[in-house]
Amino acid sequence: MTQKVVAIVPGAGIGKRFGPGTNKPFAVLAGKPLLAWVLETLESLGEISEIIPVIRDENMGWTTELIDEHHITKVRRIAPGGKERQDSVYNGLQLVGDEESVVLVHDGARPLLEPDHIKKALEALEGCDGVVVGVPVKDTVKEASDGVITRTCDRSLLWAIQTPQVFRYRVLHDAYEKAKAEAFYATDDSALVERYGGTVRIVQGSYMNIKVTTPEDLPLAELFIRMRGQSG
Repeated sequence: MTQKVVAIVPGAGIGKRFGPGTNKPFAVLAGKPLLAWVLETLESLGEISEIIPVIRDENMGWTTELIDEHHITKVRRIAPGGKERQDSVYNGLQLVGDEESVVLVHDGARPLLEPDHIKKALEALEGCDGVVVGVPVKDTVKEASDGVITRTCDRSLLWAIQTPQVFRYRVLHDAYEKAKAEAFYATDDSALVERYGGTVRIVQGSYMNIKVTTPEDLPLAELFIRMRGQSG
């Protein structure tokens, strides 16, 4: 991977499921904020040239303090958060100056980011438009309508998709522009690239790479951190 890699870290969600009055990216996990875990991992990787956090306006001060405290040197610009996650990532994309670059998107609420997964995703980008990290689904998954099961899905074909996700900048930017024009929203970045004809690969991630969505997720994330031998 010789192209510049820019990491966009959406961290502007209001955390409805996390509890009222809570700034989820700044919730403390094993001694430091969720966002700090993510930024430190991205900072440590030689493959990453720049990090662009996407933050709500009222949290900009906290973010700059966090960046200084944790010695994050790759953050040179911070994008303002949007109404939805997709709007936030779009704002981050506007700050990527190099159209030949590769964009990595990783949720600010996934603190157990593993460097190897980033490296695998970047390597797998050769010959396609994007790569996502995911894990095979363990449970049986069924479709239902009005409380009645209509179909049992083939579990062997199903993956639970995570971040990081990596894309060629032009492909992702074009997909975002088209989605914006159509007012179309998806639940992740790869769905937009797929919608407009892009080819997206998947590489194996980790079941530990959880997204902290509710307060109950914090003790689980802390357990995983201890299992990996890390600390704040």
